Amino acid sequence: MDLDPKDRPSVPKLRIQEDRTGAHWEFPERQEEKWPRERSTEHKFLTPVFGTSCPPHGISGAMRRFAYRKYSEARAAHWLLLLAADRVDAGEQHLRSLLTTRPDNPITQTGVRSEVFAHGISARIGRKRADVRHHPLDPIIVAAPWVVAAGLVVKTVRSVRRRRR
Repeated sequence: MDLDPKDRPSVPKLRIQEDRTGAHWEFPERQEEKWPRERSTEHKFLTPVFGTSCPPHGISGAMRRFAYRKYSEARAAHWLLLLAADRVDAGEQHLRSLLTTRPDNPITQTGVRSEVFAHGISARIGRKRADVRHHPLDPIIVAAPWVVAAGLVVKTVRSVRRRRR
């Protein structure tokens, strides 16, 4: 620190050079926004290019917009709301699937069948897997939306039948 600045190797790095940012490119043309995007409170604008494959929709989209509008990315509430929105979106997709003419098949599309026919239990025992603790919860997580949806259908059918009598 006390040496002559000419002899110190870090001196050029310490000088502020406005014209030398280190970037060797021009700012790209901005992608067009087809709908209002979520914007973090920390940033002035969106990146020049952003994903458009999953536009926010339904209750989960409202939750995501609220998380970006209300909370900073540094707050846990922001990320917890986004996680909750993902779970709500999964529920919305399950309900949407049930309302179509070809709903999802929980037996073949969740891997339950492979547990029986592809040595699912033996693949988990004695392997020092980190996810062993939550294995008892897997059937609940996978089956819960289906059980709730089936219960709602039964309740709706019963109420319709009562009204007709």
